[in-house]
Amino acid sequence: MIAVARLTVFVGIAGLIPFLMAVTALFMVPQLSVSVVSWFYLYSAGILAFMAGVYWPIAMQLDDCSYPQSPIVTMVLSQVFFLAAGLGLFLPTPGQILLYTLAYLALYVVDVRWMRIYWPAWYLRLRLLLTTVVLLCQFTVAAWYFLLHGA
Repeated sequence: MIAVARLTVFVGIAGLIPFLMAVTALFMVPQLSVSVVSWFYLYSAGILAFMAGVYWPIAMQLDDCSYPQSPIVTMVLSQVFFLAAGLGLFLPTPGQILLYTLAYLALYVVDVRWMRIYWPAWYLRLRLLLTTVVLLCQFTVAAWYFLLHGA
């Protein structure tokens, strides 16, 4: 039987592949850049929504507790990130660039600052790695877009 930590690391690293493939595709197949950028932000939305869903089981386990987060705050956090993921799909590309970059950064800050007590140390290290790679991809796609289309 595979350990949860190993499976989490595997799935987390595997989840980076589409981000990295999109960035690579921008440089290898630039004529498809409009489609690649669109797909990149669709995938960004999906992963952000998935990550937001992690807070639901925590909220249900907290039930009547209020330390360090109440279940209501935890549920609201989940919904804020989920709604940002979905609503971001309706924004023009410059809005998506800003929203998804800030949302991934905010998600990490929430995990480290307010949800830290719920996560094992190895998970926070993994989240730092994953968030760093995702943010680098977000910055690369943003730079590509603005170099191609101007500000």
